[in-house]
Amino acid sequence: MQTFGYSEPTTIAKATGSASANTESRYLAGGQSLLAAMKLGLAAPGELVDLARIGELRGVKVEGNGAAVTIGAMTTHAEVAESLEIGARIPALAALAAGIGDRQVRNRGTLGGSLANDDPAADYPAAVLALGASVNTNKRQLSADDFFRGLFETALSPGELIVSVTFPVPKRAAYVKFRNPASRFALVGVFVAQTTQGPRVAVTGAGSRGVFRVKSMEQALARDWSAKPLESIAVPASELQSDLHASAEYRAQLVNVLARRAVAAAA
Repeated sequence: MQTFGYSEPTTIAKATGSASANTESRYLAGGQSLLAAMKLGLAAPGELVDLARIGELRGVKVEGNGAAVTIGAMTTHAEVAESLEIGARIPALAALAAGIGDRQVRNRGTLGGSLANDDPAADYPAAVLALGASVNTNKRQLSADDFFRGLFETALSPGELIVSVTFPVPKRAAYVKFRNPASRFALVGVFVAQTTQGPRVAVTGAGSRGVFRVKSMEQALARDWSAKPLESIAVPASELQSDLHASAEYRAQLVNVLARRAVAAAA
């Protein structure tokens, strides 16, 4: 691991100012992915801007008379899982957070860090996309459909910082994943939600370009919210990834099975 600078700003303004001043800087959230990449030589930032001391990036706030929940970017997975506000309004999101990694990962990893990294097998992207959430940065507000761009790629510009994420409260929702027994990442994870804008179905862990929506399932659920109409809907294996853990064809089968289980759980 090469040498690098390090700063501990206490405000968002200082953090983004430090990042803007050094084009080779990277924000450090929970560090679960970035530090591992640095050890392997896959990332070599000139400076780490540690966000741990910025209190305004943490916490959960209910907004719009209970219509939405805003979660700070530095809120840990454990805090999301244990939040009474989230558990009462979006229990599927709390359950998703409770199933991320192990206890150490949940106590260090953060919502914002996970989204900025956009690992193709991460759980949070499925929730953000299925719930139609908004990613709030220091510069703008990005819709979930515009935020994710591909494998480890988002719409964030250099130096742009995720401040919080606003989740509209759905009528009902559920998340089901088939996890890798070692890493607990999703071989396939499906989040379904019946929102005020209609059904949304998001899949993580399977797509060759990361998280994606299944519009055909959404259209079927708009007509009949039950597992039955999903039985005949297949996601083309050609659009999915194959690796040492599972083939694209196997993942295609899992998408269908897990989507039906998620709909049943949400109902």
